[in-house]
Amino acid sequence: MDSSIQLLENTDQATKQALENVRKRKEKFDKFKNWHKLSIWGTIILAALFFLYLYITVASVYSYSFAAMFSAFVNDSKNFTFLVFSVGMYGAMNLLKEKKDKAEKEYHELRCEIVDRSKDYWKKEEEWKNRHLVFEIMKKNYDINLYHEKK
Repeated sequence: MDSSIQLLENTDQATKQALENVRKRKEKFDKFKNWHKLSIWGTIILAALFFLYLYITVASVYSYSFAAMFSAFVNDSKNFTFLVFSVGMYGAMNLLKEKKDKAEKEYHELRCEIVDRSKDYWKKEEEWKNRHLVFEIMKKNYDINLYHEKK
């Protein structure tokens, strides 16, 4: 368990565990979000390089005939390799988007559950009055908003 969550006062162990779980889900979501951004840029750059390579080696040289361009494209094995890498990068980008969306859904469901069940987590009057301190720590340290269900 993270040290700032472990050191929370006016919070029982079950609540700390719920906060730790939402922190882990947020961390997982952020990781997939960053990997997805990186894959988007990688796909764009790889596709741009591929089209530039095709323009230089095929389109500009054999522009007089589509059949000649197609023949030149098929005859060079580097074109097929470049195409496979580009399509593979696009597939990886889509796979990372799915994983990011799933992680985001899990994170937001757990976060909304904590917001909904806050009366159960902070039952005592003193805990209820000081829960805003826990919310501020979660917002400041982990960028997790527990004040409202909406993003």
